[in-house]
Amino acid sequence: MTVKKKILVVLLGAALLGAAFVPSAQAQTSAPKSVRSGIGRMEFPAAMPGKVNKKLIRGVHFRLGAPLQSPLVDAPDPDTVTIFGPAEATEEQMTAYILRRNPKPKLNGTVEEIVRAYYVEAGREGIRPDVALCQALKETGFFGYGGDVSPKQNNFCGLGATGNHEPGARFATIELGVRAHIQHLLAYASAHRPQEAVVDPRYELVVQNHPEIHGKIQRWTGLNGVWAVPGTRYGQDILQIWQQAKAPDGSDLSLAVAEQKVRQSPDDAGAYLNRGAVYYYRGAYAQAAADFTRASKLDASQKESRYDLALTQERQGDARAAKKTYDALLALAPDFGQAYYNRGLLALRAKKTAAAVADFEKVLALNPQFAPAANAIGVAKIAQGRYEEAWTSFHRAAEINDANMDVLGNQFIFTACLDPKK
Repeated sequence: MTVKKKILVVLLGAALLGAAFVPSAQAQTSAPKSVRSGIGRMEFPAAMPGKVNKKLIRGVHFRLGAPLQSPLVDAPDPDTVTIFGPAEATEEQMTAYILRRNPKPKLNGTVEEIVRAYYVEAGREGIRPDVALCQALKETGFFGYGGDVSPKQNNFCGLGATGNHEPGARFATIELGVRAHIQHLLAYASAHRPQEAVVDPRYELVVQNHPEIHGKIQRWTGLNGVWAVPGTRYGQDILQIWQQAKAPDGSDLSLAVAEQKVRQSPDDAGAYLNRGAVYYYRGAYAQAAADFTRASKLDASQKESRYDLALTQERQGDARAAKKTYDALLALAPDFGQAYYNRGLLALRAKKTAAAVADFEKVLALNPQFAPAANAIGVAKIAQGRYEEAWTSFHRAAEINDANMDVLGNQFIFTACLDPKK
């Protein structure tokens, strides 16, 4: 087969793959480390199984996850957010947010039903329902799954899924699965037993065998290294999802509320940050940039305003200004993973592959479960002509989340660009 015909085969295969698997939240989020997802995924060896056809590989396009594009509003210190408390995001906000991140969630019911279940079950026990739901979003990859746990199990927090192909507990209904999640949280956060009969199969294990934990964890960041191991930023990741979920949208009502906040508190950085987010979602980027700039001047330590300004500058098509803003933000907050990821994508588009790889490696150091960063390293390594390293990076990304369709697409395309070993 000629190189031209092989290119056509690769492009056709990639197009069919894109038609069969539509990237959703999996391009921007991570799921628990997986072995095989049960979707009939093609197997790819850990070592590159052939020699790269350089003419062929230069004629194809490899897939990248989209930049993270949701602005952040004023966030409290993560260490101050308690497990117990009222919801701050409405059920409607949570439903809309989930569907934005994953239009086709794998659920045994509707998004509205699972959101309602969290507000009922968590509300009954006094646990913040919106944050508990965000924990489920982190654990399931926005209900995309891809690891040992199957959507059929109604297991939304990985109960009993301890790795090595162990799928964990299963529950007959969404409501029971949510109740088990809330009860497990309660085992960590309270010495009082649940109000409903215990359905969490691991509740008594915590109560009887872990007195150092039972009833002692009062804040979400207290789950770090306890619920998830090593999980050094587990609670912070949950709260980051929560911040995104309760961010304002671009509706007229959100704008009216935001403008009222600015009038009432003209020197409050958070008020401008909130209104800037509304303008951002309305596509009014000049007004958004003005508000984010004003917020950063009122509070020079505020990280969110700089991040949101960089997002806005990207939407305005000013990559140079966005990169400069990300640089300033990362000097202020060197553990801001989203900024490294977005700056890495900017560097990759500018063909600064070494800088891009450095940023993506920093993302993985902060969050080893973020598959899009490992995938992006693979794309950068291909641009550098370091093909074996690229293959390894794609394999690494698939180990993190084998349901990520950008990763699967790149492995498929890459394989088609190889001349088999003789």
